[in-house]
Amino acid sequence: MDTIVVGAGIAGITAARLLHAAGQRVVVLEARDRVGGRIRTDRTAGFCVDRGASWIHGLTGNPLTGLVAALAMETHEFTVGSFQAGGRPIADYDESRRLLDDQAARQWTVDVDTADDLFQTTIADSGHDESYAAAAERALARTGWEPERAERVRAFYRHRTEEQCGAEAEEVAAHALDEDAIEGDEVIFPGGYDVLPRALAEGLDVRLGTTVTAVTRSATGVRVDTQDGSFEAAHVIVTVPLGVLKAGAIEFTPALPDSVAGPIARLGMGVFNKVFLQFPDRFWQDGIYAIRQHGQASVPWHSWYDVSAVSGKPMLLTFAGGAWGREIEQKTDEEVVSSVLHSLRKIYGDLVPRPVAHWITRWGIDPLALGSYSYVAVGSSHADHDAMAGPVDGVLHFAGEATWGREPSTVHGALHSGHRAAERILGSPISLAGLAQGVNPSR
Repeated sequence: MDTIVVGAGIAGITAARLLHAAGQRVVVLEARDRVGGRIRTDRTAGFCVDRGASWIHGLTGNPLTGLVAALAMETHEFTVGSFQAGGRPIADYDESRRLLDDQAARQWTVDVDTADDLFQTTIADSGHDESYAAAAERALARTGWEPERAERVRAFYRHRTEEQCGAEAEEVAAHALDEDAIEGDEVIFPGGYDVLPRALAEGLDVRLGTTVTAVTRSATGVRVDTQDGSFEAAHVIVTVPLGVLKAGAIEFTPALPDSVAGPIARLGMGVFNKVFLQFPDRFWQDGIYAIRQHGQASVPWHSWYDVSAVSGKPMLLTFAGGAWGREIEQKTDEEVVSSVLHSLRKIYGDLVPRPVAHWITRWGIDPLALGSYSYVAVGSSHADHDAMAGPVDGVLHFAGEATWGREPSTVHGALHSGHRAAERILGSPISLAGLAQGVNPSR
């Protein structure tokens, strides 16, 4: 065997496909009973519910754009997935649950832009040990705004880190979202995101239900142990989520050097869960992308996204990130749904009916993920993402969204990391243009 790939998410499938196309003998070991990793599409209701990744965050210059086109995947423009203050129609509600008029909504987006400009100059001299929360307070103090006006932006910043990082603003480094720039529209997938990994896995030797427990490297290569036996190869690419690595679920022998173990320890693994509610009838406004509650009234639920275009049914999607995301994992479905409805009814009153169906994710307690995606925690840096990739002793490589410093926590970041690992093993550049060659676009 030339290369063993641990994990059949986008990073692992990308690396395996590129190496296979180059003539290598590759095996992919995946603990789940499916490919895709944190891309998971639920079709049990007769339409697609993406419980994991949902968006392409920015079509411009994104390698996913061409892949999705080559696979003839249906897309729907939905450019609020990166938690923008505006840019698309949003029903904004003030602290008293009154709908902001057009002038007030415009002023709100101007306030966020103003605060963001101050934020960038404020963190210019920030070190790795300052939190996003502390930097935000310094920026807001410079505005001179009255308390309620400042509180709206403060709450927005807190929800931004919950959604973008799956963590509290106090846990996230001031520089954590430096890379958070979206180029072009964002899209979601009526036909399900998992079409992509399933198509790319075609023709590969993927062993499902195979849990890796140990990786041993030596002068001759690597041995990978599973519950069903061992595999040997010249190289191994480990693509399991950062949460799994932080938990020590895979034993590395010899122990990982600090150049890799340090980043694994310092980077954070966030929790970001989804709650989909399907209603018998639509009770919210037409033509909006999202409903957003501002200020102190935005805890614990603050944003609801209209994803009816995906299902063809009246559906809202809301998120729970950070501490609240972990808290709902310990609640029953009924408790979570009732909590969401309680917040919605404060806005829409008796117009809000009981949902006819719901879907709730719990990525933090998923033993094969132990979180949703990585983030730059206080004390870490963007450089830690790329340092974590290795290689170690020329034979052990890491890939996955947590190893791509430019755009961590994204599907395209994971794809880029798998591409990089394959290039390092082959010792030469590989074009991504042929990644979808030979794939059946009708899947």
